[in-house]
Amino acid sequence: MVQLYNLHPFGSQRVVPCKQEPAHFCCGQDVLFVASTAASCRVEVFAVREQGRCEALGSFATLGPVLRMAHSLAGDYLVTIEEKSKATFLRAYMNWRCMSAGSSRVCVRMVGHKMEESYSETLKEQMSVVEMPLSDPPLCISCCPVNGDLLVGCKNKLVMFCLKYRVINQNLTVLDFERSLILHIDNLIPAEVAFCARHIAITTELDVLILKLELVQQSADRTEQCSQGVSAPEKAVDGGVKDESPSTHPLQLELDEFIICQKPVELLGEESKLCEIPITLESTELPTEDTKHFQVQYLLFRRFAPDQSPFGFCEETKLHSLQLLPVYQTGISATAYEETENKRKLLSLFCFFSLPHVGYLYSIGKSVELISTYQYSEKSEQAVLTPQFLHVITSQNLQCFTVRCSAAAARGEDPYIDTTVKACPPVTLDVCTLRMQLFIGPRAICHFKNHIILLTKADTEDITERRKPTRRMLSRRADSIKSRTNSESEPGWNLYIINTVSTIQLYREMVDYSRTYENVKTESCIHLLSEAHLLVRAAIMDPYFLKSDEKEDLLRAFRESCAFLGDCYSRFDTKDYHLALPYYRMSGLSMTEVLKRLVSEGDEIQTYERGFIFYLTHSLNEDSNEELSKESGNKVLQIFYLTDPVQLPDILCSPSMRNVCPLTALKYLQKVEKMMPSVVLTLTKAFLALKMGDLTMYEHEMDSYKETTLACGFVGQPRLLQQRKEGIVMPTEFAVHLKEMQPGLLVAATVALHENSKIELEEADTFFKMLCNSSENTIPQLLVDFWEALLVVSSQEEILQELLLKVTSQYVWRISRKQLPETKPLKTTEDLINSCSHFGLIVPWVTSIMSVGCLSDKDYHEDITRLQSLLCSQSINIASALPFLEPLTEADNVGLTIRVLCNTRLGKYEEAIDQLLRRCPDAAVFYAQHELKGDNQAK
Repeated sequence: MVQLYNLHPFGSQRVVPCKQEPAHFCCGQDVLFVASTAASCRVEVFAVREQGRCEALGSFATLGPVLRMAHSLAGDYLVTIEEKSKATFLRAYMNWRCMSAGSSRVCVRMVGHKMEESYSETLKEQMSVVEMPLSDPPLCISCCPVNGDLLVGCKNKLVMFCLKYRVINQNLTVLDFERSLILHIDNLIPAEVAFCARHIAITTELDVLILKLELVQQSADRTEQCSQGVSAPEKAVDGGVKDESPSTHPLQLELDEFIICQKPVELLGEESKLCEIPITLESTELPTEDTKHFQVQYLLFRRFAPDQSPFGFCEETKLHSLQLLPVYQTGISATAYEETENKRKLLSLFCFFSLPHVGYLYSIGKSVELISTYQYSEKSEQAVLTPQFLHVITSQNLQCFTVRCSAAAARGEDPYIDTTVKACPPVTLDVCTLRMQLFIGPRAICHFKNHIILLTKADTEDITERRKPTRRMLSRRADSIKSRTNSESEPGWNLYIINTVSTIQLYREMVDYSRTYENVKTESCIHLLSEAHLLVRAAIMDPYFLKSDEKEDLLRAFRESCAFLGDCYSRFDTKDYHLALPYYRMSGLSMTEVLKRLVSEGDEIQTYERGFIFYLTHSLNEDSNEELSKESGNKVLQIFYLTDPVQLPDILCSPSMRNVCPLTALKYLQKVEKMMPSVVLTLTKAFLALKMGDLTMYEHEMDSYKETTLACGFVGQPRLLQQRKEGIVMPTEFAVHLKEMQPGLLVAATVALHENSKIELEEADTFFKMLCNSSENTIPQLLVDFWEALLVVSSQEEILQELLLKVTSQYVWRISRKQLPETKPLKTTEDLINSCSHFGLIVPWVTSIMSVGCLSDKDYHEDITRLQSLLCSQSINIASALPFLEPLTEADNVGLTIRVLCNTRLGKYEEAIDQLLRRCPDAAVFYAQHELKGDNQAK
């Protein structure tokens, strides 16, 4: 389906002052080449200035009438197919700009011809014509816009010439060509070819074939063979060209008086190998160490059938306007606005071709797919594709269609497109006609930068029709007008340069136009704003964007278009309502600014659509630094109370809602609680009571549920205890209060958060350190309580070993430094032994050793027994724990018990006994009775 809009992409137009009737023309970097009709055999060159003004640079003679011509941006050369004496010639015109300086010197040489020293001094001041002889007449040509290589189509083959830069001396480098590769394609006569970045597109009258030349690594023993022989897919070589059945012919075969028409077919990707068009590669360049070897990858094959009508086949059904369009990755991201060095790196590639009444646009980058189909209102003559538009000429119109290249390229450039962060209008968006501009007799068209070059040729009857008087004129007056004019005296052709309006101007018109649909046709409004967005996005992806005078305006328009699309998906009830979030994010608008755009002032009740609620929910659930004002926060509360009251606890815990009135929030929560009570809602009310300083209400709310239920309630809303700021977990006022009044509940809640993947172990460490105002290297007792509590419930072996080493390290640190914990531990050693298998029963011989210890150790009895209990269990990895136990020397009883326990766990029983016999012989008997049993008996 094609949308029709009456916009104005075409601005002023100027006539190119050609001396002779144009036969062919093409555009260069900043110039227009016009080849005259058969009589003159010349090419006129015009410089195109601002607003399409033309300035004649000069002209040069050709060998004969020009049949085809093309310009290469890389190398700045013009290549032509010319005819003389019924023979065709392929010629490249180098250094043609010197003629505008007044030089008339011309050097004609054969391709690959060695430059003589006599030319060295004058090559800078003369135009060089390179003739490229071919064994078969050239039919069509194409220059690669990336590297300037030349592809020539001949009957049953394609010839590739590589552009070379020959260094004559340090002051002079000359362009030349080298015939490098021939693609033999049997039973195929190319009508058009397109060449870009080793991608080749070929059309016949009704067939399209797209190929890619892939570089292959050659082994040492095959290098010589491949440089002279054939390299092609195995299927193509084996298939050969012996089968002359109609199924293997890409063209229609005439048999007697019948025309055999094959069925339409479309083969994409790997399937296109089934087209049965064999291709053989022949390398023709001189083999060197840097010689490149290729193989053919089939990308697309499509065959069309002639249009049928009640009157039979339409003989004019032929493909035309084949084009490969590269889209480059620019040095700026459309959503990040960070400038980098601008490098022309190919991002995506598109192929366009057309039948008389329909055009096809394919993406042939990472995958091959049809992205747009263009239906024309009447038979087309020619079409030209640009990154922003498709321009089509018919017998009476110049039509401008939108394209989806920027949408497809954006998805190739940014893997995070179409997420909650970024978005782009879909590739499948309906194309639309922006304008159908009337012209008399359009014949040919080309495009460069912001100019369209259009050739019109009016037939005699067209000119006569223009002179017919209106019916209101008297017949005598009409006769006098007719007698005074001579239709043959006025030329019937014109070459126009039509200046397309700036992207910003057309963008503004699209935005203004979209407002007419705001309250009538929602989809049309979104469609037009999407078109405006893609228009700006395509301009930003242009390689010359960083040097554009409109750069800042385009970036501003991009952000503005994102805001407009965010408004649409927020205000309208659409299936894609979720897109409000990424578009608002790309717009750079703050939440406060979005609220001002969508929420009316005052207390009147509005209707809020899903897109707006989706945006608000995600924005408030993120750890944003933006704080809403008291008024805005209260308005947000009202919005969610009316649309989704269940979310009120989540919304109130957002850092952005820090300034909300707690009394107003409590009133809303009390209303919700009557309908949907929950532990999370109760905890939120307690949180608000704390903010108001109402401890009575706080205690009432906290007494509503048991402590275990409250701990699980924090899992439903972790931000009651912790909030993130710049990626760091920060404790809330609620957490600070629990630390002082209910530390056990705080630890239990944090353990529940960890077990439900709401907080990482490292984050919990930071959380407790900040909560207890501890330094980076100091471990507060509340954190140790958390580690011990987590040992009780955790089942992940990796986390268990990390926790065991953490608590071991802390126990050793406090014992070795005679450091008491700053707060009383929540659990005793006996509690841990009874509730956690990782704390084992302390063996009798350890108790025996400790009974004769010094009295000072009794002050650190809890840490000592905890450490001994850990080593008495089978959970901790002793080998990993040894480095943490080093601070405990063997000089005291604590160190002795630790060393003996470690040796016992490692199976070093003899060393353990020796240690006991030296230090505490009485304990050796208890040790032997307990440890040396069965297989552990000393030998």
